[in-house]
Amino acid sequence: MLPLKNVYFEHLYHRPALSADEVYRKLMKYKEMLAPYVGDVFHFLYRAVREGKNILLEGQLGALKDPDFGIYPMVTSSNTLAAYGAVSTGIPPYDIKNIIAVVKAYSSAVGAGEFVSEIFGDEADELRRRGGDGGEFGATTGRPRRMGWLDLVASRYGCRVQGATCVALTVLDALGYLDEIPVCVAYELDGKRIDDFPTTVELRRCKPVLKKLPGWKCDIRGIRRYEDLPENARRYVEFAEKGIGVPIKIISNGPSRDDIIYR
Repeated sequence: MLPLKNVYFEHLYHRPALSADEVYRKLMKYKEMLAPYVGDVFHFLYRAVREGKNILLEGQLGALKDPDFGIYPMVTSSNTLAAYGAVSTGIPPYDIKNIIAVVKAYSSAVGAGEFVSEIFGDEADELRRRGGDGGEFGATTGRPRRMGWLDLVASRYGCRVQGATCVALTVLDALGYLDEIPVCVAYELDGKRIDDFPTTVELRRCKPVLKKLPGWKCDIRGIRRYEDLPENARRYVEFAEKGIGVPIKIISNGPSRDDIIYR
């Protein structure tokens, strides 16, 4: 009779039972492949800093998923702010000079939680279909993402807690089908307008204050110079920049690596 754990594995995953020896041999092959790239990261980065080399750190998730500054309890287990890049790598905090915050030209979210600028129905379906790289759906699960308009209150707060020195505004091209583009410029909390991001308890009672900007009604993919964007597209970028309070220096207008505009 097979051990219970093997029977369970075969029935649950419909795959042959694992062999510890076989798994070990395979991992030892991987070890040989990886060995040349394994080292003491702290000393490696310390030398790189002393030699004046550029170091790129990529943060996971966003500011509102941070357990201290995010929308608790809908947060992750680790800190998502740029400041923690120094803690996790050992790089001195004063050596992190540039912090690029990535902000979508609209909003999207995965899972539950407060989402003030969220939209629904056909309006959300159309933006979801046009957004992202092939649509706003989970990369692994394929689950439709929640959709909303650009939220300047949340974006401004996120950039502040990140200490952002500039913004990369992404998927601007997805909005090209709209006659008018709503932007959330403030929140209404218990009948009063607020401009600062509130606590989670208050966020649940907030409603979006929307301002509509004129759309540009054309495909902007392939444009490489900011000056060549339609006037209304530039107005949208500059309106977002003013609302966020951080310079927008990078704009993506398509899914390709080359669909980038530098200002």
